[in-house]
Amino acid sequence: QVQLVESGGGLAQAGGSLRLSCAASGRTSSTNSMGWFRQAPEKAREFVAIVDRSGITTYYADSVKGRFTITRDNAKNMVFLQMNSLKPEDTSVYYCAAGPLIASNGNGMNYWGKGTLVTVSS
Repeated sequence: QVQLVESGGGLAQAGGSLRLSCAASGRTSSTNSMGWFRQAPEKAREFVAIVDRSGITTYYADSVKGRFTITRDNAKNMVFLQMNSLKPEDTSVYYCAAGPLIASNGNGMNYWGKGTLVTVSS
């Protein structure tokens, strides 16, 4: 089992920045890929970004390309999401996820955190 705990959510103004963190514990050998997803009120959960274990291969949703950056620190078993140029439509609960393989759409994640709320005001 893998436990994932997100932090760093909060309130930001449009155009501002936030950095999300996710700490993994447990069977971290199962976290070959780590990623971020989000779910806005009354909407389906959607893929945001994913990174492989090496940190070299990354994929992003079109809606966040050029604004968000995903990185990971394997020594600390952590993954980060730097969010710049935030927009009100980025308002969501952001979930950290982990899985054995990396897919360009984030499919195949086995473990999920409980989420952290990001609110972007206009």
